[in-house]
Order: sequence, then structure tokens, then C-alpha cells
Amino acid sequence: MFENRTGRRPRGQFQPGFRAAADVFQKPEEQHLNLHYAQGYQNQLSKRTRYIETVPVHTSTVRVRYAETDQMGVVYYANYLVWMEVARVDYCRSIGFHYKDMELEDGILLAVAESHCRYVSPARFDQEITIASSIADVNRRIVSFDYEMTCEGRRVAIGQTKHVFLNREVRPVRLPDKYAKLFGIE
Repeated sequence: MFENRTGRRPRGQFQPGFRAAADVFQKPEEQHLNLHYAQGYQNQLSKRTRYIETVPVHTSTVRVRYAETDQMGVVYYANYLVWMEVARVDYCRSIGFHYKDMELEDGILLAVAESHCRYVSPARFDQEITIASSIADVNRRIVSFDYEMTCEGRRVAIGQTKHVFLNREVRPVRLPDKYAKLFGIE
């Protein structure tokens, strides 16, 4: 999930190459279509073009609230996306700007274009979750983040989000220079 400067993944890191959950309900002859999609997704993730140098990985922590769990006492799946947002806002702060100021002062919005989450093991009430976030890819139009959520050293989930920079009229824009430098764009 997190690559080093050589472009190789550290040993033991998750590499998407999974079958979609819907495969279970498909006829065997239809399953190859989803496998093909998963392989394309894996290739897409491996095409990392730029890396931010100021803060390669930032960590945030959240404590699981009772309201975030389901009837089985496990964190409800949608909450992982909320935690990714918390980590993303913390990441922006760590590289030198407040996301809120970027919206209010400069009219630049970060719209989610894609999100993916792979659930590895359950998180439960009152556990502290550490979210490691990093920029996977960035240019003046789009930024992608990677996330790894752990609890006491145990991986709970991994995720990715892709965002498009928009103006107040919800139209795609190029990221202004003052933010481009912070994201590591030359």
C-alpha cells in the first residue's frame, strides 16, 4: 500500500488482487469479468507518479465510539470512510494548510471521485485506531490518498480515495501554485 521512493512495495504489504465479493453469486463463466476488473485496478494502483516529500506518511488516531458499532459490536463499515476523511484533513494540516481555509478563501473543493476500502479484521468499541495516510498520486487536477488503519499493531482496514479539485461552481480546476508546492507538485 505505501511505496518507497524506488516504487517497490515493502515486504508484507497488501496488494490488491482480490476477487470482488459479487463473484460469490455469479456463475463461474461470469467470474472472469470481475477478476479482469480487479487486475486492472491493481495495475492502476501500481502507477504511482509523484510522491510528496514534506510528509510521506502522516498518522492520525480515533477512538471507536459505541455509536460507530453495529449489533455485533463491530465497527459499521461506513465509519471507515469517515475515519479516512479525518486522516485526510489531518494530513492537509500536517503539510501546511487547513482544508477549511482552502475552501473559504480560495474556493477550492476536494470532491471524492472514488473510494475503496478493504476490511481486514474487526475493530470494536473503545479501541484506538491509528490511520496512516499518504499521497499515492497527485497532479494539478487530481489527488489520491492511501490509508492503512491499525489497532494495536493489527491491520483493520486499508483504503484509497481519489479527489478532483473543483471551484465553487463545482467545475474542475487546476490547483493553485500555493497548494501545489505543499502537495509536492513542481
